[in-house]
Amino acid sequence: MKKLALSIVIISSALASGCYSYGGWEPTVDPYNDPNAYRINQDTAECKELASRASGGTTKETAIGAGTGALLGAAGGAVVGAFTGNPGAGAAIGAAAGGLGGGAKQGFSAEDKYKNAFNSCMRGRGHRPL
Repeated sequence: MKKLALSIVIISSALASGCYSYGGWEPTVDPYNDPNAYRINQDTAECKELASRASGGTTKETAIGAGTGALLGAAGGAVVGAFTGNPGAGAAIGAAAGGLGGGAKQGFSAEDKYKNAFNSCMRGRGHRPL
């Protein structure tokens, strides 16, 4: 039961985060008074790639967070379940809750890293991201 719940949490978190992919955030760069405005499209594409590598990617980070959260949730759930007489069910519930929470936290953290890395890259190339 624990292994099944853990597998479901990790797989569903990874699939959901793969669809999420930085929340559909699309960077905006102000071309007004930009001496390098002709390079915005090329620099945007290059900075997206660099930011993706720098952030670790939402799918990978969410999967790591889901796995860690599921393990911690299963341990805590087993303890609570032991007090109620069913440690197996407590561990399964704890794994599911911990996996989803841990996956979401890591996914949002990776998204913030991505945005910061992208903006920093564009500023370094003389652009003004908004």
